[in-house]
Amino acid sequence: MSARSARSLPAVPLKAWAALTVLCGAPLLTAAQVSGTGSADAPAGPGLRPLWELGAAGIGVSQQAYPGAEQQVRRGLVLPYFVYRGRFLRADRETAGLRAIKTENYELDVGFAASFGSRSRDIDARNGMRDLGTLVEFGPRLKWFLGAGPGGGRWRLDLPVRGVFDLSDGAAHRGLAFEPELRFERRTLGGWLYGASVGAVFADQRLASTFYEVRPGEVLPDRPAYRAQPGLVAWRLGASMSRPLGTDWRVFGFARLDTVAGAANEDSPLVRRTTGGTVGLGFIYTFMRSSATGND
Repeated sequence: MSARSARSLPAVPLKAWAALTVLCGAPLLTAAQVSGTGSADAPAGPGLRPLWELGAAGIGVSQQAYPGAEQQVRRGLVLPYFVYRGRFLRADRETAGLRAIKTENYELDVGFAASFGSRSRDIDARNGMRDLGTLVEFGPRLKWFLGAGPGGGRWRLDLPVRGVFDLSDGAAHRGLAFEPELRFERRTLGGWLYGASVGAVFADQRLASTFYEVRPGEVLPDRPAYRAQPGLVAWRLGASMSRPLGTDWRVFGFARLDTVAGAANEDSPLVRRTTGGTVGLGFIYTFMRSSATGND
C-alpha cells in the first residue's frame, strides 16, 4: 500500500537502503507522491522538459503508523533524486518503471513504489508482534484522464493493482493491494501546483493479515486472537501543493486523512483509532539536467 498507504517511517534495515535509493527517483517515498511534486519549472508540454534530472530530495513526515493505529511516527530523510522521461522507460514523480501505453485519454504503466516499515516495539498495539517491514510494490496502473475541471485544472482516475514485497524479509510476498483514486490537479500562473484526491485502499487476505491479524502466539489480555479479512482497508482523502523556488529548487507539502470506518478489519484489536492523519513537508534540489528533451 502506498503512502498513500499503511506504512510509517521508522528505522530501516541497512540492506533495504540500496533498493530504496534506486526507487526514490520515482516516488521520493510513496507518501510524497501525494504532494504532486513534479520536477520542473520548464514549460509544460510535449518534449519541453529535460530527458533526465539529477539532484537531492528531503522530506519530513508525521504519519499514522498504519490505518487504525493510535500512534504517529515522525521521521525525516534526504535521498538522491532522479528523473528520466523516456518514451517508455520512466522515472518521474509518480512511478519508476515502464510506460506501456499512452493515449489522449488513457495511460498504462508498470512500475514500483516504496515505503518504509515500522518496528512493532514502537507501536503499543503491536508490541511483541512481527515488525511491519520495508515494503516495495510492483504492478500495473491504469490512468484515465477525465478532462478539464474548475480553474483550468484536470481530473484523473488512477487504478493501480500491485504486489507488495517485504525487503526486510528477503523480498517475501505480502499480498496484493488495489488503490483506486480520483485526483484533481491545478497549476496557477504563479507556479503553484495544487492537488486534491479521494480514494480507497483494498487488500487481499495475505496483505490484510500483515497489518491486522493476531495469531494465537501473539494474544495478550487486551489483544485477543483475530483473523483478518480481505477487502476495504481504509478510505482516504488527500491534499497537496508544491512550488518552484528559482530554477533548481522546489518545495512541497501534503496532508492525508485515513479512516477505517466500515473497513473489513475495523474490529481488529490492532485498530485503536478510526481516523488518523499524515502531514509532510519537503524539498527537491536539481543540480544537473540533460540538454536533450524528454517525453511527456
